Amino acid sequence: MDAWWIVVLGAMAAGLVQGIAGFGFGMVAMSFWVWILEPQAAAALAVLGAVQGQLIAAVTVRRGFNACALAPFILGGLLGLPLGIYLLPQLDMQWFKLLLGLFLVVVCPLMMFSALLPRITYRPRWADALVGLFGGVMGGLGGMTGVLPSLWCTLTGMEKDAQRAVLQNFNLSLLLVTTASYIATGLVTAEVWLTYAMVAPAILIPSLMGGKLYKGLSERRFKQCVLGLLTASGITMLIAAVWPLLLH
Repeated sequence: MDAWWIVVLGAMAAGLVQGIAGFGFGMVAMSFWVWILEPQAAAALAVLGAVQGQLIAAVTVRRGFNACALAPFILGGLLGLPLGIYLLPQLDMQWFKLLLGLFLVVVCPLMMFSALLPRITYRPRWADALVGLFGGVMGGLGGMTGVLPSLWCTLTGMEKDAQRAVLQNFNLSLLLVTTASYIATGLVTAEVWLTYAMVAPAILIPSLMGGKLYKGLSERRFKQCVLGLLTASGITMLIAAVWPLLLH
């Protein structure tokens, strides 16, 4: 692989972000990897890396387990996951970059300024399940399970550590199922395993560093850093998708 350093750099950046925020590995990694990897390979690699990061976080950044709060998210996520896995092989590279870039550019600034948005005081369980369902779809498309649940928990005023507990357990549960599904459907090829063996060490230290930073940073500061990076990634991805269309 000629551009192996891009794969390693993406893994390091994604591990750091996930360690800080408790989610985001897939989005950060994919913003690097879609430049040089096929969408299916990038998605499979992102899921493997995200599972590794979540397992590290489960050991180093422990937060309370609340089954009642978590159950609707997981049930919805398990329903949405097969749809995301089904859609993944149908994706065209340019459209994949365009849609993912648009998603990052729209959602990340919204999350950055979520403190300015009105709080949602009514939070029924079916709404949690619906958010989990769309999180499952995003998980099937490349391990991006945590973005929509994070936005929803923020908008409903969930406290930082409680939100971390929901996201961490939701992401780990869905990512484990996604990994098993990817392996069963053949999306995790021998080449993906070889690439993962290269990036796994690069994920370890940034994930541990991110966990330490999470404990020391204010919620506002770490959210600004993470979402600023994701927004920049979305912009570059949009440029990569639109530029070839303009040339033609």
